[in-house]
Amino acid sequence: MTENLSARNCPNCKSTVATVLEEYSYNEWNVAACDSCSMLYLKNPPTYKDLEKTFGWETTFREEDSRRAKKRGPIKHLARAIRELNYSLRSDDNVRYRRILGSGRILDVGCGDTVRWKPPFIPFGIEISKALALSANKKMHPLGGECRQGSGAETIWEFEKNYFDNIMMHSYLEHEVNVSKILNGAYQCLKPEGKIFVRVPNFNSLNRRISKSNWPGMRYPDHVNYFTVRTLRSVANNAGFNFKLHNKHKIWVDDNIQALFIKPIKN
Repeated sequence: MTENLSARNCPNCKSTVATVLEEYSYNEWNVAACDSCSMLYLKNPPTYKDLEKTFGWETTFREEDSRRAKKRGPIKHLARAIRELNYSLRSDDNVRYRRILGSGRILDVGCGDTVRWKPPFIPFGIEISKALALSANKKMHPLGGECRQGSGAETIWEFEKNYFDNIMMHSYLEHEVNVSKILNGAYQCLKPEGKIFVRVPNFNSLNRRISKSNWPGMRYPDHVNYFTVRTLRSVANNAGFNFKLHNKHKIWVDDNIQALFIKPIKN
């Protein structure tokens, strides 16, 4: 039987009072809006133990993608094809992120079994899925890094202070039940002036307003946070980071928010 955290507080302001939104909920999974700060989040997410196997990304992605495919009309199929073409034409991740982040030790939280990084990056990872973590570790170890298996919010505290030059949270924070703990852990193991590159679904996007509950950013039950720029900025500031929106020029039509959380130099 699946356990859940039915009394989960708001991941932004910690309020215990929220209103369940039936339109965005699905089966037993209750999406709620915080009555204090309007943050949207899954009120009763599965536990980390469930996410290791029962609701692992490699399982839920296929199931959810199949469910959505049955609801797509011709316009949705065309939009998907255009997105995939755009991904295939853009520059190599290593080159693109080096312009943004520089080089050095980089921690990819929720990395799956993918290693994005080549020298001068030294790749490290955290992955909750046991199978994916094992695969990623085999790839990272020859490059001077490693992948540790476990939840991001717990495992990140295993690294020493100021250890990483940069951190990647690409399609990760929307999955993390304990947002404040993962960001506080990232703050302690990141060097001053180090950056976290964050990419999360954009709940304020034009596509979400049109598609509503059929928006691709709605994923049950592994998407547990639904950010806007305002709430993403708030969780960054709460953890001590400066916030810089990276895709400001197209934010209202982009299904994702891309941002940098920058650790300041303390006087």
